[in-house]
Amino acid sequence: MRVLGIEPSCDETGLAVYDTRHGLLAQRVYSQIALHAAYGGVVPELASRDHVRKAVPLLRQTLAEAGLDLTEVDGIAYTAGPGLVGALLVGAALARALAWGLGIPAVEVHHMEGHLLAPLMAPDAPKPPFVALLVSGGHTQLMLVDGIGRYRLLGQTLDDAAGEAFDKTAKLMGLPYPGGPNLARLAELGDPQRHRFPRPMLDRPGLDFSFSGLKTQVLLAWRDSDQGAQARADIARGFEEAVVDTLAAKCERALRQTRCRRLVVSGGVGANRRLRLRLEAMAQAQRWQLAFPPPELCTDNGAMIAFAGALRLAAGQRSDGPLTVRARWEMGSLQPVMESRDSGFGIRDS
Repeated sequence: MRVLGIEPSCDETGLAVYDTRHGLLAQRVYSQIALHAAYGGVVPELASRDHVRKAVPLLRQTLAEAGLDLTEVDGIAYTAGPGLVGALLVGAALARALAWGLGIPAVEVHHMEGHLLAPLMAPDAPKPPFVALLVSGGHTQLMLVDGIGRYRLLGQTLDDAAGEAFDKTAKLMGLPYPGGPNLARLAELGDPQRHRFPRPMLDRPGLDFSFSGLKTQVLLAWRDSDQGAQARADIARGFEEAVVDTLAAKCERALRQTRCRRLVVSGGVGANRRLRLRLEAMAQAQRWQLAFPPPELCTDNGAMIAFAGALRLAAGQRSDGPLTVRARWEMGSLQPVMESRDSGFGIRDS
């Protein structure tokens, strides 16, 4: 089965084709960073209009890269939430119109389920049960995954997500948009001993996160500094160390509490180099299995949507009712998928 994935939930237009026998055939991502940089953040109306402008040309490029005609696609998966409603409607309308015109099934996909399952495209990916850390600009969650659609929330952020904290910290120090990646690059030049910021909520039981207090500590340190280049780099390094230590400690706690030995990390912050090194060292010391998606699949992309959609289409799920998108959507409400004998995570080898 060849599945076209369409992902336009925020400021990136992503399309991809995933083949259930041969893996990822092609993917293209168009970023709107240059469009939104002048405003210091995403402008929803501009994002929606740009998705309209880019989606069809990107579709043609993706199919050409895969060496396919549109009529050779067997199913279409699209992000239905959570995200910006206008942007989601662009992708949903395109997906459902194509499916209707071609007479093939379409299925809606939860954006965060796409992120969660992205590391499982690898041939040596862990199988359930496992703990998943979903860490991005809008989400920081720990989940216990028993199967597709069978997710139990273990802990989540009580305020800012980790990626959001990265972006806000970068902005308060005057770094350009997008702040998070720029802050991480700057942190490489910083002294890790200069600032020892608190590791939020590690002194209490549980698996929830909180990054707003850390952000306040960074603001105070910035105001008390000379605000020069080295001060900015040192604060960035101290902030990144605090976030990474917090995420790693909560992952370790979750694995011990659930008695799982497998950890999957996904979402935009999953591309952070220091986080990867920290978790890799922890997993090696404890002999735990650890899986990340490749860096290009950490941020929003169509490949993760095509893959997650392929799993649901293979299980017979369809989205044939009224076209609906959701700005907010709890993963706990997703329909579980009954898994069959297969060579991967719910995909038949036939």
